Amino acid sequence: MSVNVWNMLDGRRVVLASASPRRRELMKLLTDDFEIIPADIDESAEGSGAFEAAEMIARRKCMCIAEKLDGNAVVIGCDTVVISPEGELMGKPRDEADALRMLKSLQGAQSWVCSGVCVSIAGKVKSFTEKTAVTFYPADDEQLRAYIATGEPMDKAGAYGIQGLGGLLVEKITGDYNNVVGLPMARLARTIAKLLEV
Repeated sequence: MSVNVWNMLDGRRVVLASASPRRRELMKLLTDDFEIIPADIDESAEGSGAFEAAEMIARRKCMCIAEKLDGNAVVIGCDTVVISPEGELMGKPRDEADALRMLKSLQGAQSWVCSGVCVSIAGKVKSFTEKTAVTFYPADDEQLRAYIATGEPMDKAGAYGIQGLGGLLVEKITGDYNNVVGLPMARLARTIAKLLEV
């Protein structure tokens, strides 16, 4: 059972290959005892489709760290992208103008948040992509610029954080809320449980 992951991870070395403070908070649902070792990799997604990009990068992150550690470590790599209503793959904005462009493209329409996750345990590797649909309320440039001025959008895929002020822009989501924050915990727990049960 995935709800038993807390007990299954007890005494194991658990490593999150991400520096994201949001993922760090979510990881506490699985264990209090884990390490942060960010992976220094190429995060370009050339050669992959928009819906496959995050999983490809997550695998790179996971394997970069797993190859350096004892084989019994539980290593988790993750990457999150936003796919605009027009199909554009959105990472973090380059600057405020780019953030405004991204946010304008999301207004009044459905976009997708895709988190790719990869888990490596004792030579066994499993990866997946979790997709959540997000619909924004219409907003004018003045409202969007005020949001950008808070600084919150600048380190987030798609230029918004649903767990912060960005949540005030969102009309509805269909799917896993934690996935939009940056780590789909329910599916991650189930994946870890299956790998540890084998």
